[in-house]
Amino acid sequence: MTIEINHIKELSVRELKPLVQDSQKGGFSFVQLLVDEWMAKINCFNKSGEILLLAKDNHQPVGICGLNIDPYYRVSGLSRVRHLYVLSSKRRQGVGSKLIKEIIQIAKQNFDWLNLRTNNTEANLFYLAQGFQRSYERP
Repeated sequence: MTIEINHIKELSVRELKPLVQDSQKGGFSFVQLLVDEWMAKINCFNKSGEILLLAKDNHQPVGICGLNIDPYYRVSGLSRVRHLYVLSSKRRQGVGSKLIKEIIQIAKQNFDWLNLRTNNTEANLFYLAQGFQRSYERP
């Protein structure tokens, strides 16, 4: 498997359909939320320092991850990992790690802090393995 990471500047609903369907099957609605917010121009990952990445294997989308200025806490220099999702059939193959490493590098260039929130145990373990730390002091 050769993973290619691309910066998305124009979102293709058709191209993301496999990610949306797979996420919904798994009980996750945030990939559809990402599409809906992009189409409504609510969040197009186009503010300074923001980016949306798409991982592809053999030209097929297998994962997605975004970086936003943190929309929940108006603290200067605070960014947030948004909507990281990897197809269930491609998990534990390095796709998520490649996406999050790229997000971290971009965040380091533009922000002081990189924040995220998850209530998913598997995702929590993934983020901890990537070097994130739990914080009870920061939001």
